[in-house]
Amino acid sequence: MKRQRLLEKIEELKALMPWYVLEYYQSKLAVPYSLTTLYEYLKEYRRFFEWLIDADIVQTDKLADIPLEILEKLTKKDMESFILYLRERPSLNTYSTKNGVSQTTINRTLSALSSLYKYLTEEVENDQGEPYFYRNVMKKVSTKKKKETLAARAENIKQKLFLGDETMEFLDYVDKDYEGKLSNRAKSSFRKNKERDLAIIALLLASGVRLSEAVNLDLKDINLNMMVIEVTRKGGKRDSVNVAGFAKSYLEDYLRIRKNRYKAEKQDVALFLSEYRGVPNRIDASSIEKMVAKYSEDFKVRVTPHKLRHTLATRLYDATKSQVLVSHQLGHASTQVTDLYTHIVNDEQKNALDNL
Repeated sequence: MKRQRLLEKIEELKALMPWYVLEYYQSKLAVPYSLTTLYEYLKEYRRFFEWLIDADIVQTDKLADIPLEILEKLTKKDMESFILYLRERPSLNTYSTKNGVSQTTINRTLSALSSLYKYLTEEVENDQGEPYFYRNVMKKVSTKKKKETLAARAENIKQKLFLGDETMEFLDYVDKDYEGKLSNRAKSSFRKNKERDLAIIALLLASGVRLSEAVNLDLKDINLNMMVIEVTRKGGKRDSVNVAGFAKSYLEDYLRIRKNRYKAEKQDVALFLSEYRGVPNRIDASSIEKMVAKYSEDFKVRVTPHKLRHTLATRLYDATKSQVLVSHQLGHASTQVTDLYTHIVNDEQKNALDNL
């Protein structure tokens, strides 16, 4: 979704929300949460508040009139009823006969509600410097995780990574081979954005930054001499991230054409730009997702930008055998999250089995 359209959608949702959700939104803008994340959270709050009304838990027809006290007094049983509703409600997809939403969607809904409750019970301050209330019912609600070992997850992910020589082969494919399959009209669009698209893909593969971190990069955040970028991590923390040298030429090629190609002026500080009706804008996350999906599907298998992050992490672990280095590169607070990559890089285990 284009940034301007995303902002319009957010404003539509904000117009429906109670005052405390608007305060939450404003607070998270300063963290900063990405606009896409905040949009998804607002959609989850609308669904939750609509359920509160439909279930007669609150006596009002307007979401904006739902009082804060209702959230304070909700019980664990109430939340379990809401989860049951999500599991059993009719599908919103006209062509689907399946009822209920997936466990992944339920977990996302609960994550959004947990964030709101944490803000209301811990982070916000009233006139006396106290949170609005202390009882956080979301701490009593557990999410159901998908039952899968790290080894099984690693094997599944491994098929969707561009490991070894495939990293450069993927970039070479986009650079030299992809255009040959396109119509004349499609070639024109591809040529306009080729340098930008290659720079984005190369940066993701060479740094392992999150999609939101790449989207939010400004020109001042990149140092090609040192091959370092400054990003805003989750929680609003600034971090310096090293970038592998193979990305340098792609970034230089893009920066060379950025100003003229996208009609960028001094006030256009975003590193990666798109152009709509002659006006430059910061490229949005959905555009990068579609771009990565398009190229990767034609090359090998359809992947997401997050899989490119996995690719960098796996290659770095394979080269260093250090979970500490990988966790630092990815911006993780601990090495526990990087356990996955030790299972992807399991050649030693397979070699041992072959020798039995």
